[in-house]
Amino acid sequence: MGGLTEAKLKALAGKRSFERGLGYVDAVSGVDVDDDRIRASVRGTERYRVELLLGGRGKPTGTCDCPYGQEGNFCKHLVALGLTLIAQEADLPRLRRSARDAARGLDAWLRDLPREDLLALVREEMAADRQLRRRLEVRAASARGDLAGIRSRIRELLDIGPFAQYGYVEYADARAYADQAGQAVRAIRSLTTSDRAADAMALAREAIDLLARVVEDVDDSDGGLGQIGADLADAHHEACRAARPDPEELAHWLVAHALDDAADLTDVDPLDYEDLLGERGMAVLRRRAAEAWQAKRTGWAEKHLMHRLAKSGRDLDTVIAVHAADLAPNGHTHLLIARELDAAGRTAEALEWAERGIRDTEDPAAVDTALVDDLADRYAQAGRLADAVALRRDHFAARRTLPAYRQLRAAADAAACWPAERERALALLRIDAERARTHGWRVLVDVLLDDEEVDAAWQAATEHGAHDGQWLVLADRTRPTRPADALTVYLPLAARLSRETGNRTYEQLVSLLLSIRDCHHHLGTPDDFTTYVTDLRTAQKRKRNLMRLLDEHGL
Repeated sequence: MGGLTEAKLKALAGKRSFERGLGYVDAVSGVDVDDDRIRASVRGTERYRVELLLGGRGKPTGTCDCPYGQEGNFCKHLVALGLTLIAQEADLPRLRRSARDAARGLDAWLRDLPREDLLALVREEMAADRQLRRRLEVRAASARGDLAGIRSRIRELLDIGPFAQYGYVEYADARAYADQAGQAVRAIRSLTTSDRAADAMALAREAIDLLARVVEDVDDSDGGLGQIGADLADAHHEACRAARPDPEELAHWLVAHALDDAADLTDVDPLDYEDLLGERGMAVLRRRAAEAWQAKRTGWAEKHLMHRLAKSGRDLDTVIAVHAADLAPNGHTHLLIARELDAAGRTAEALEWAERGIRDTEDPAAVDTALVDDLADRYAQAGRLADAVALRRDHFAARRTLPAYRQLRAAADAAACWPAERERALALLRIDAERARTHGWRVLVDVLLDDEEVDAAWQAATEHGAHDGQWLVLADRTRPTRPADALTVYLPLAARLSRETGNRTYEQLVSLLLSIRDCHHHLGTPDDFTTYVTDLRTAQKRKRNLMRLLDEHGL
């Protein structure tokens, strides 16, 4: 059984799908056991094909062609098949033996068939199964050494036409198309193993181009085509290792491919071919990559290839030149350069690039926060505490956020100048609050709470406003000392929640009621709370889940 249990099924499917699967056990039919691979049909809205792979002691997996299963979920139909297998656990060894006996019997029957009868059978099956016919045609062309025939069959295998509706292959048909495309990979690999590696290399390149043209017209949510692309890349690499192509020609193809959209599909790494290219091929590769980058310095593919080659050759100056040719406006690229220089021990240059990143950012509010953090750390480590505070001050002035305030506070504390910096920062937030700019009133409340200035935060919220979450924090913080004020927050929120439904809402309401009860305890008015809860229970008595939660919490 591969350790299949109801608990595993529930963990895979989730509680809802598991419970719904219980009702489909009687709808399971045609159970076919092939070792750990179990196939069956399950009658639902229509008849669905279900396949469960027990996988030894590992986690069971499965597929189903129902809409929910096609999204990659472990559906109720898979649950039903799993429950059927658990119920038939004692019969499973017998079913496996029966399946093996049937396979041996079929093999013996085929061996005993006269040649003409066997040919007639194959022709009959080919006429009924187009996919089988295509597979055999590819194998036949390969056996004959018919390159044109193989090329034609590979084109047919990669054609989306038979699977597409209005030019697009939907998710339901994508797996079948990927299975067919996989036959093209196998055909190419068979050429390599048949001492025709040069042909395999050429066909692998053609297949990569063909697949890249159609990939946008296929719903590849499961990643099947991505795997086919990776397999084609492997097939090309295998063919090259066997064929030993001209290093310069290979270098030209690798660069052209790396700059093509097909590179996203195959993820071919030119450096995987370094031993095949040799010094001559690598020189051509680097020269062609440099020429492409010089012609298009901001192109992503050109930059990626040039950066990859420069890093592999430990050519730091070229790595920096690639970054510097296309600097991000928020200073992020400056940070990357600084980190590269740090790794090489060139810390003074790293500092210059980090500072330049701050200077070059036209909009201070848009600067990469990671760059600010990096430069502030550099200043702190160098003992330049005043510079760290100035940097944090400018960043807070531009961003006006709680995290920026906290960073300013940490830097100013280290420099022993926080009181003055705090007054300056609060003055900015008060101006924003008065002008209702950039949600300054919200940040003002947050920073005062963060500074444990609860009374000042309450006053700011009263004068400038606050959102529900802030009012709740304020009420929770002041409940022991200002219970009456806290009630003015809790009661309206409870009234609002009592008009809504849902278990999450009920949990929030009960939490509020516990806080309200605590306020009345501090006020010495428990009878008022009892009256309040009684009235609420009367009004909400139809909400059974809410009543259950109230009972559980003694409300």
